[in-house]
Amino acid sequence: MEEAEEQETGSLEESTDESEEEESEEEPKLKYERLSNGVTEILQKDAASCMTVHDKFLALGTHYGKVYLLDVQGNITQKFDVSPVKINQISLDESGEHMGVCSEDGKVQVFGLYSGEEFHETFDCPIKIIAVHPHFVRSSCKQFVTGGKKLLLFERSWMNRWKSSVLHEGEGNIRSVKWRSHLIAWANNMGVKIFDITLKQRITNVPRDDVSLRPDMYPCSLCWKDSVTLIIGWGTSIKICSVKERHASEMRDLPSRYVEIVSQFETEFYISGLAPLCDQLVVLSYVKELSDKTEREYCARPRLDIIQPLPETCEEISSDALTVRGFQENECRDYHLEFSEGESLFYIVSPRDVVVAKERDQDDHIDWLLEKKKYEEALMAAEISQRNIKRHKILDIGLAYINHLMERGDYDIAARKCQKILGKNTALWEYEVYKFKEIGQLKAISPYLPRRDPVLKPLIYEMILHEFLESDYEGFATLIREWPGDLYNNSVIVQAVRDHLKKDSQNKTLLKTLAELYTYDKNYSNALEIYLTLRHKDVFQLIHKHNLFSSIKDKIVLLMDFDSEKAVDMLLDNEDKISIKKVVEELEDRPELQHVYLHKLFKRDHHKGQCYHEKQISLYAEYDRPNLLPFLRDSTHCPLEKALEICQQRNFVEETVYLLSRMGNSRSALKMIMEELHDVDKAIEFAKEQDDGELWEDLILYSIDKPPFITGLLNNIGTHVDPILLIHRIKEGMEIPNLRDSLVKILQDYNLQILLREGCKKILVADSLSLLKKMHRTQMKGVLVDEENICESCLSPILPSDAAKPFSVVVFHCRHMFHKECLPVPGVNSAQYCNICSAKNRGPGSAILEMKK
Repeated sequence: MEEAEEQETGSLEESTDESEEEESEEEPKLKYERLSNGVTEILQKDAASCMTVHDKFLALGTHYGKVYLLDVQGNITQKFDVSPVKINQISLDESGEHMGVCSEDGKVQVFGLYSGEEFHETFDCPIKIIAVHPHFVRSSCKQFVTGGKKLLLFERSWMNRWKSSVLHEGEGNIRSVKWRSHLIAWANNMGVKIFDITLKQRITNVPRDDVSLRPDMYPCSLCWKDSVTLIIGWGTSIKICSVKERHASEMRDLPSRYVEIVSQFETEFYISGLAPLCDQLVVLSYVKELSDKTEREYCARPRLDIIQPLPETCEEISSDALTVRGFQENECRDYHLEFSEGESLFYIVSPRDVVVAKERDQDDHIDWLLEKKKYEEALMAAEISQRNIKRHKILDIGLAYINHLMERGDYDIAARKCQKILGKNTALWEYEVYKFKEIGQLKAISPYLPRRDPVLKPLIYEMILHEFLESDYEGFATLIREWPGDLYNNSVIVQAVRDHLKKDSQNKTLLKTLAELYTYDKNYSNALEIYLTLRHKDVFQLIHKHNLFSSIKDKIVLLMDFDSEKAVDMLLDNEDKISIKKVVEELEDRPELQHVYLHKLFKRDHHKGQCYHEKQISLYAEYDRPNLLPFLRDSTHCPLEKALEICQQRNFVEETVYLLSRMGNSRSALKMIMEELHDVDKAIEFAKEQDDGELWEDLILYSIDKPPFITGLLNNIGTHVDPILLIHRIKEGMEIPNLRDSLVKILQDYNLQILLREGCKKILVADSLSLLKKMHRTQMKGVLVDEENICESCLSPILPSDAAKPFSVVVFHCRHMFHKECLPVPGVNSAQYCNICSAKNRGPGSAILEMKK
């Protein structure tokens, strides 16, 4: 029996999770399970006729007159034998302590589940409905209503007696009732009425739309969404009614409340039950379909729809067809929809089955995503709601996602996801690496392996390196560069690379990688040798970083051949580690490299390599003549005779001219310029530099029979030699190019000199006059004489102590003061001067300067 039940439950889940379109990609909003345990036992022998739901328990009525109290799992907790015939309705108050039951034989019972109070009455007609006051537990609310051919209100008086009153009659059987707060809503054959129990007045009547349907076969479904909102479902029509307070000015003889229909629309199927879900509705529908073979209508599976009400229509959110037991034999009146407001649970009740519908939680959402193989979305949903999910683990979803990607062949994506999913779990990392190895995809996972926190076993990294070494030298080199050297056994990998080099000894990628491995292993000498062989740019960085200067003393030529500029800079920056002498000796057989080194040394410091300046003359002459003359000019340690000899041997005229002039042989130098270079401008420039009259004389004598030279002299010597000396020596009849222009230039230069002299004279006169006026103004000013001044001769105060006595004081422009009697008497024709200033040969105002000092 249990196996059969499991099969039925599985069948229900398969059928209810789908809409009519079996392969729809839309996720269902609800999940379903069959209420089993005690319910299964009950419905094997009996049939469900009604049910009501409380937050704590369920109450189920059957066709054989039994009422069962069940827990939420369907286990029987209590059983009541109420009647031998069908139980029509069960009602519970909000506390769940009192229950009302009515049956087809007219019996009505209201009793306390935990107390002894009880009402028992048998009527002469079937009682279809019963509803106890929601607050029946209160002594002031001991009320309930029953309905058969009329609606009766029972109230307990102060004498503990029950009295009844008719609320309504005459419109057929009362078939549905719902009590919420102080409002009672019921339905009869004509429509729906709402009664205010506190005001004892009926508020409204909502007529039935489709009068063609039998009310006993297609009963009305009522549901209170809240204390003022009633939802009515009848046939295929749904109305949402709102109870509102009437304004005082509109009352007159009207009830204080009225009902407004805020939404009204038609559905596709017949309504068997209604329930609210937030601002949406859950609708249980009875479905009839037309058979293709017999062209007759048959009962199809009932549907549970979630719809969004609009003012005049609705929008379907989800729709599920339910496979309940015996649905082929059921009618619209056989289905009921009950709900638990606190937990959003919906109970679909049929004679042979009770199905529970629940809102899907995050675990259900993840289940659906995994079923649809939407692993990435499932993983994201689990991460967002990790505190709320109970049945799933992020890691399990992630591992399933990796497996799915690998099965699909997306190895790169799978490897990339490992970083996020596996995190710091080394065991999982190693397990996944071996999985990639089994399918030959170690290369895919290599870029994503952890390198720090966590670190895997060295064997894992070595396994991947061997994989690359067998098929991809470039990839192998990349990993060696990127991975820290302590991840794997360096000696094992070095040996593997050396084995491969035996087959391909000139492979630059392997050689470079081997050098890097030697570097990780601190075997710098071997690494340096490989770098130099490969002429690799990192060789200088390696030397600097690991201070390998002792290892390169015999490799200076190799370094210079590779990159002479960097090599020289490095050698000069580290003279304390490799001496200049050692470098020069190593480069003895490579004079061109020796020159590069010594030239840069000379540029840095003219005196450091002074012992090699004689050698540098030959090196410059051989390899770098443009820098020879600057070297000769800047060097103070160069042997001039040796330099002159070399320059004369090689016929370096400019250098020879410089050396001759530097050695004092200016006439020979000038002669060489004129005879060898034939450059009058350079000769004139040289004569200007030497500023020697004899040189100018030699230049004139040499040029006197050479018209081009005469033109050059006429154009340039005007400011150094009197042009008349040259002009007088020019032979009559000699044709001189541009003579006229040269003479005009001489005259212009002369005029310019005259103008300059006159300008200077004007400036001097103006300055002299300005200074004279300034001196005159200064000397005309008064001089303060007070008690602090002394006579410069006798050194006594300049002013007498008795001011009444006459006295004479002489004050010079130099601010020295004397008593008149202390000065020598001047001669008849001589002026009187300050003794101090005359003695020191100083001018006026010098005393002021002394005071300032």
